[in-house]
Amino acid sequence: MMTLGAQLYTLRSYTQNEEDLAYCLKKVAEIGYTTVQISAVGPIPAETIRELCDKNNLKIVLTHTDVNRILRDTDAVIREHEIMGCPYIGIGYMPDKYHNGEWITHFAPDFKETAKKIAASGKLLMYHNHDFEFRKIPELSGKRILEYLMENFGPDELGFTLDTYWVQAAGGDVVEWIDALKGRLPCVHLKDMAMEKNGQVMAPVMEGNMNFPRILRHLEKAGTKYILVEQDTCLESPFLCLEKSYRNVSSLGYR
Repeated sequence: MMTLGAQLYTLRSYTQNEEDLAYCLKKVAEIGYTTVQISAVGPIPAETIRELCDKNNLKIVLTHTDVNRILRDTDAVIREHEIMGCPYIGIGYMPDKYHNGEWITHFAPDFKETAKKIAASGKLLMYHNHDFEFRKIPELSGKRILEYLMENFGPDELGFTLDTYWVQAAGGDVVEWIDALKGRLPCVHLKDMAMEKNGQVMAPVMEGNMNFPRILRHLEKAGTKYILVEQDTCLESPFLCLEKSYRNVSSLGYR
């Protein structure tokens, strides 16, 4: 059974100092979450983050870590994740220079040795997608950036934190991509899409138009361990959004 967690990026406005982070983690635990992703928090030491999470019985399973630190300060990043007890080191966003056909082929050579070093430490480098990775790139013979990453890194070198909303926003079939990435999706972001008068918006999970019961069934088959609720933008309190998502997903048996 997959474990339901919270992506703290949802609460990023409230996690920039130790006192606020402590309050947020307490609220997240009170909602019912047992795991978290550390992302966009303030300059708080790994020891303190671990202490605060332990106090609230929250397991840290994934981060989004500055790309430059992953590349240039790899040993320190690995040590911090060991302190936090976190198995997955995440790239939250591909640097802009790689987004075009001229430079995307530099990504694998730039990150390959770092990925191997992280793997040798017993952890796994993770890549989180947005929508641009689904553009077909002429310089890649019409392949998508996501396909380039799949082909140029082995499953033991790079995992994928598939973001359900951004696949949908790119016009992709979420289930098709889950199946294509089977065995490489230890962590996934659950994020729903709803329609308002002015267009599509992010919504609490199972309150938009995406078929999450089907998505979750395929994630189970794909070997996913952690399903992490994230909502980048909220039309109401982000704490309430996390609570609604927890209530909806837990009604299907996930905790």
